Amino acid sequence: MTTFLKQRAATQVAAVRRRQVQEMAIELGVTLVALTGIAAVVLIFVFVAREALPLFSNPDLAKETDLARMFLPQVWRAGRPAAFIWQPVGDIPKYSMIPLFVGTLKVTTVSMLVAVPVGIAAAVFSSEFAPPRLREVLKPVIELLAGVPSVVLGFFALVVLASWLQSAFGFTSRLNAVGTGLALALTIIPVIYTVSEDALTAVPRAFREASLALGATRWETAFRVVLPAAAPGVLAAVVLGFGRAIGETMIVLMASGNAATTTWSFGDSIRTLPATIAAEMGEVVVGGGHYSVLFFLGIELFLFTFILNSLAAVVVRRLVRRMSGAAA
Repeated sequence: MTTFLKQRAATQVAAVRRRQVQEMAIELGVTLVALTGIAAVVLIFVFVAREALPLFSNPDLAKETDLARMFLPQVWRAGRPAAFIWQPVGDIPKYSMIPLFVGTLKVTTVSMLVAVPVGIAAAVFSSEFAPPRLREVLKPVIELLAGVPSVVLGFFALVVLASWLQSAFGFTSRLNAVGTGLALALTIIPVIYTVSEDALTAVPRAFREASLALGATRWETAFRVVLPAAAPGVLAAVVLGFGRAIGETMIVLMASGNAATTTWSFGDSIRTLPATIAAEMGEVVVGGGHYSVLFFLGIELFLFTFILNSLAAVVVRRLVRRMSGAAA
């Protein structure tokens, strides 16, 4: 009997050790995967920064690109008012960033104004009001938009949407920020919807039951109880959608008109930072001023995204802290 108990104890100890080894291996694998992703991002940033470094270290390139005037007005011709010009090819290259920033801002604004309310409203409806059968159909259909290639949406915006919008609203330019932003919103809605719907579903059911027990309607419960409780997740969805909008290339490249203009009219053609990199990188001289400026645009996108994510993380922490204090 004693021998049997000893064997059984030894078997249990061996099983526990195997389980511990398996858990350590899994933890190590997950850690390595996470570190690999972080290392990849860091190495990409280092590579981009290295290619843009000659703008600051090479006096000839610094003189050619004139970094001090990238964000200042440039006089195009005598007798005309100062203007911001992106003209990298010519006897005197001009690298004004302002037209690219304005175009990026306009198309991102249009896409977010459409995608944020539609995505959040669809998530609220799906999680709070839709019958189970409808939810099973609605969620995959919306998420299916994320699988549509951006080149297909760009072609749709170029051929169909641009002509329809010009006929309906009389835009001066057929390819403009409005049509591009609407096409871009189709790629952002699935991102905002999926993350927001998961955040709303994660709200404890007790919150809903308590609100309904106090006499609130389902709409009041959804928008005054559930949605505020899921605010950190919804904000994260908006940030992810914004990052997708500001970094999208193919749709903007096909449907924006690619005109680096500095006007605040949403009916004019535009040009964005990512589209500029995609359109001009294949034609530049490696190591030249234009080449380094394009990589400098990539650094600006990196920094802008990093700052945006950092600010969003701060806001999310404050929301969680405020809600935790209210719950306590």
